[in-house]
Amino acid sequence: MKIFDSHAHYDDERFDGEREELLKTLHENENVKYIVNAASSLASVLSSKTLAQKHDFVFFASGVHPEAADDDIKVDGWENFVENVSSHPKCVAIGEIGLDYYYGKETADIQKVVFAKQMEIAQKRNKPVVIHDREAHADCLSMVSDFPSVYGVFHSYSGSFEMAKDLLRRGWYISFNGILTFKNARKTVEVLEGIKDFENGKYLDRVLVETDCPYLAPVPFRGKTNHSGYIRYVAERAAEILSVTPDEFCELTYNNACRFFRLEGRI
Repeated sequence: MKIFDSHAHYDDERFDGEREELLKTLHENENVKYIVNAASSLASVLSSKTLAQKHDFVFFASGVHPEAADDDIKVDGWENFVENVSSHPKCVAIGEIGLDYYYGKETADIQKVVFAKQMEIAQKRNKPVVIHDREAHADCLSMVSDFPSVYGVFHSYSGSFEMAKDLLRRGWYISFNGILTFKNARKTVEVLEGIKDFENGKYLDRVLVETDCPYLAPVPFRGKTNHSGYIRYVAERAAEILSVTPDEFCELTYNNACRFFRLEGRI
């Protein structure tokens, strides 16, 4: 089994005190070959870069999460900072960026401004984007439609299969995580089932796997701190849905992630 965790947050404070030992164990003993640490704020851009510099198998994404948009937009030159860090050789994407309406739409206008600025950076720098879309499907789709030359991934996908088909046809990727194992995750399961059957499985090369750790640990660890070693449980569920083996699913998503992050030939 060869695992590529395409979206993690190992700079999160929940990993303080165990981060280095955990990453070493995951890489050496748990078949976790590569990890992309997605930034969630300006401060997280720096900590994600530092983490990637310390570990050969860790890469990172530079970006401001929608929940941090209201604060980070007040920092003079914030967009220049995100863009400048994105030129680092271990920065493989702009992210995570997007819209989050779960806690209300009070900051929706600010989120959209920050989202659009970062799509412009991705377009200028020719970088893929990592999209956070929580209860904002229509607006996220509208935003990415405004930048047809930019491609990316909707991480922790929560949209409909119809939206997934639209994204796949545009060249976008869809990422799955521990939610796939939840008993109430029928919609997510249906999306992966749909991708399997859509145009004879043509778009299975656009499927990624992630943890979004420390969040969204799969069953039987739901509610606990998530980490990349638990991807095997997501792989088992995904393999069942796709009628392949867990090893085959991990090999598929490993190759897909290498292609998505343009790491082929570099690792």
